[in-house]
Parts: sequence; C-alpha cells; structure tokens
Amino acid sequence: MRCRMNEDTGADYLTPWQISKCVDGGGVGLIDSSRCNNFAAGDVVISFNWPWQTHAVMTGSDLQKVDPQLVDGHLSYFLGAVGITGLTALLGIREKGHITKRANHTMVVSGAAGACGSIAGQIGRLDGCVRVVGICGSDEKCKAIVEDLGFSTAINYHLEDVPTRLKESCPDGIDVYFDNVGGAISDAVIAQMNNGSHIILCGQISQYNKDVPYPPPLSEETQKNLQSKNITRERFTVLNYMSKADAALCELSQWIKSGRIKVLETVVNGIENMGGIYEFQHFCNCISCCGQFHFFPFSCRCILLYDERRKHWQANHKNIPLKKITSVSSGGCALTTHHGKLTLLLPVISAIKLLNELQSKYCAD
Repeated sequence: MRCRMNEDTGADYLTPWQISKCVDGGGVGLIDSSRCNNFAAGDVVISFNWPWQTHAVMTGSDLQKVDPQLVDGHLSYFLGAVGITGLTALLGIREKGHITKRANHTMVVSGAAGACGSIAGQIGRLDGCVRVVGICGSDEKCKAIVEDLGFSTAINYHLEDVPTRLKESCPDGIDVYFDNVGGAISDAVIAQMNNGSHIILCGQISQYNKDVPYPPPLSEETQKNLQSKNITRERFTVLNYMSKADAALCELSQWIKSGRIKVLETVVNGIENMGGIYEFQHFCNCISCCGQFHFFPFSCRCILLYDERRKHWQANHKNIPLKKITSVSSGGCALTTHHGKLTLLLPVISAIKLLNELQSKYCAD
C-alpha cells in the first residue's frame, strides 16, 4: 500500500494511485449473483482490484475463484497467510534461503511482526532452522512473536542496540536473512552473516520515502561484506514463481489447520474507526471490517460482515464454519454485495477525508 503512494512504486507489478481516481486494493468475497459463466452465486473470489467506492461492477477477468476449504471459513486468510503474503514467505525461503535440515542454520527476520515476516519466521523454523531471531519495533511485538509464533528470541530495535543483541542471539553467526526493512538494520545483520549465507530481499520499508531505486544501493562497507563473504542478495518477486503456487498454498493450509503456523488477529468494532488503523500499532496483517474489524499486523485490509450473507454461506456450505467474515478488501475499504448491489461500506465523504489525511501525512508538496 505504501508503495502505491509514490509516483514510482519500485515494483513493475504495482501501479501508483492516481490523483482524483478511485483507489483500489486486494480483496476477497462471495459472489451474490453473476452473469459470467465462470462464476456462480456462493463462489469465493479474490481480486487485486477491489475499488474503494460505494458501487462498482466487476468483470470476470478481474476475479479468481478460490477454494474455501483451504482456510476453513477464515476468508481473510486468502489476503494473508494463504494468499500472496504466505506465498511470498514460503517460496521466498524455499527459492532463495537454501535452508538445510540438520545444518544448524540461524535465520534473522526484520519486520518480524509484519504480515510476511511473521509467517516467514515460522516457516524458517519448520524448514529446519535451529534458531530464528525476529527484529521488531516494540516490546509487545517482540513478546508476541516469541510466545505466540515460536521465534527463538526477538530484538526491539527502538530500545536495544541491534549489533550487540545480534551477537548475543546468533552466537554462530547468521545463515539466512529475510529482509523486509533495509537500511541500518540490514547493515547490522549483514555485518554478522556467515560465509556463503543468503539474503532474501522481500521488502525495504525503511527506504520507501527516499528517492532511490529499488532495491536501494547498499553502503560501501556493507557491499564489501557481501563480496568478501560471498553472500547472495537477490530480490524476490513471488509473481515469478506462480507455477508453484497451488502446491505451496496447500502446504500453508495444512500447516495452519494443524496449528504449526499461527495467524494472529485483533478485532476492532466499527467502520467509523477505520481511519485510526493508520496510527494503530498493530501486528501482522491489518484488517478492518464492519460490525467487527479484524487487524493482522501491517498491511491494511478490510473485512465486511452481513448477517444475510452469513446465513447464505452456512446454508450452502454446512461443512465449513464461517468465521464472521463474508467479504474482505485490502487497502482500507470493504466491498461486498448487499440487496443485489455491489457496495463499498465506507461513505464517499469519509473516503475523501481519509485520502486527504493520508496525502498530507505521507506525500510531499
């Protein structure tokens, strides 16, 4: 979401939001009615192009059908742990991490309480790392990733000296680094990486406000460390590996159903509270909904609840429990069908107010 506020998003698969144009984002929901032969009422669909507006018409080419059995009714998981976020974590580690079981590898994750980092750390542990260290921005986040998600230890970069704590937490050096942050934190991690180790370049959130290319250039000292230690640092884009997506999603689904991967959620009530999510110190994916808001740390996503849609779902999918969700949209607003109309819950005037607040806070003159 933050990248789309820049004229150059830094990603060839993302386009910037346009001034005076409708904002959109990723979403998941139920088909209420359809004139497209590929979709029927009750189908669960996802799209990267849910528009933020009161009414919209979506074409079949913008939608992709998904199997609700994968998430046991937790439709929000399609926007996170069993969606692009989970795929990025799993395939990033498998394709670029080179973790070997019984090799006693140590893995470090920056942005470890975020949507992707929180899943990546758990996968690193499941794939054989004997030590997984997370770097976060608060004591609450550090506590959550250790006690709830199974990280070995966590470092609060706001309160602790990162290089010192890395030495204490990684006595055998660092073999795999899942980088969501970049900047000074990554410099500190790379300085303690072992010969022949690997960096999975997932994101560089600390650099997105700077006018630099992506991925941002490293400092001269850090670049020398990479070369002298033969450390690989490769940008990872999950869309280049979608041929492996189906198998990966099944694996993620099985891990979540068995409890081996945990997905944290926080619930906040009321669409009127949506503007506050941009100030919220949340964990994992950030999700807002009407009736009940679900927040996962860091990426803004919205969940919308309608009682009649819930009843429709339960009547037609009795073997799948619905977890209080019928429609979800990322990027700030929920889109659903209600009384035959495709409707966005956030009023237009509220959307304009919210976008003005975002522009004044994040965009230069």
